[in-house]
Amino acid sequence: MKRRDFVAAAGAATLLGACGQTKDCATGEADASAQTQETINWTMATTWPPGFQGLGTGAEYLAEQINKLSNGRIKVKVYGAGELVPALQVFDAVSSGSVEMGHGASYYWKGKLPAASFFSSVPFGLNAQEMNGWLLKGGGLELWQELYAPYNLIPMPGGNTDIQMAGWFNKEINSMEDIKGLKMRIPGLGGEVLKRAGGTPELIAGGEIFSALEMGRIDAAEFVGPYNDLAFGFYKAAKYYYYPGWQEPGATLEAIINKDAMEQLPDDLQEIVRTACLVANTDMLAEFSQKNSEALKILVEEHSVELKKLPDDVLNRFKQISEELVAEQGEHDELSKRIYQSYLSFKGLSLEWRKISRSL
Repeated sequence: MKRRDFVAAAGAATLLGACGQTKDCATGEADASAQTQETINWTMATTWPPGFQGLGTGAEYLAEQINKLSNGRIKVKVYGAGELVPALQVFDAVSSGSVEMGHGASYYWKGKLPAASFFSSVPFGLNAQEMNGWLLKGGGLELWQELYAPYNLIPMPGGNTDIQMAGWFNKEINSMEDIKGLKMRIPGLGGEVLKRAGGTPELIAGGEIFSALEMGRIDAAEFVGPYNDLAFGFYKAAKYYYYPGWQEPGATLEAIINKDAMEQLPDDLQEIVRTACLVANTDMLAEFSQKNSEALKILVEEHSVELKKLPDDVLNRFKQISEELVAEQGEHDELSKRIYQSYLSFKGLSLEWRKISRSL
């Protein structure tokens, strides 16, 4: 700060000297301001493979928006999973201040914060539009920020994949018997549902899923949907592609910001960072809405992927387990209870509206 004060004082002295010799002091003032403006460099670590379409590129789009809206006053350099820190260490890296920003999904941290899953996706829960409604207008974001505050973090919605697929399977699922003993890559509360149904969930970073599936380390895997799954080539490692995405009906992604780094910014730059997150949130949902449709057609028509719907008895059992599990997430502490009650209340109202508004 002393160095900044010195630079500013030197710039001011130069300006005053110039004003004694020229009448164009207004221009000189603007020039001095530009010369003393300092570029703030931030680093963003993500849980996605470097440059991965939709998710990784969504993080890059967010960084570009911050740079653009700030007129270059903040520049954010993005690192993919493993380039700076491992995918599942992004939360800790931003919390400690090793990096200023992170991009991922809140359910990755459920081992640390069980209630974090509410802010990404809950099985049989809110869809993408409803998640935006709860977070931005229904009090969800305030609760999310309260949950992360002890970790020196400020979370913001930073994207949404819309509803996902149930996943890729190397064997057909005809009943609950086929779920027993099933080894599946599935994170968040969806993984807990699978476990209670008799399966074995595994948390594997996106870039490692294909090899695990191809080598038989796992029997099934869910990641996102057609857009990303096509890019990863999962159709080469598994025969059946199941729907619907009961486990993630509208997955919100998160931008997490180190609180100290944020508070060091002037007010206008803080607002720019928040606004850029909301812009990225909207843009990603639009991208997935377009690209999923295109990718699904390619998977079916060019790669002969076999689409299958999960049996009703399996979905009904998963839903029953999900309701029990989600209720338990609200029992950990007082804050978790408030988060659960807020989510449940918003979901109840949304379902009534959904029945009417989507009856065509």
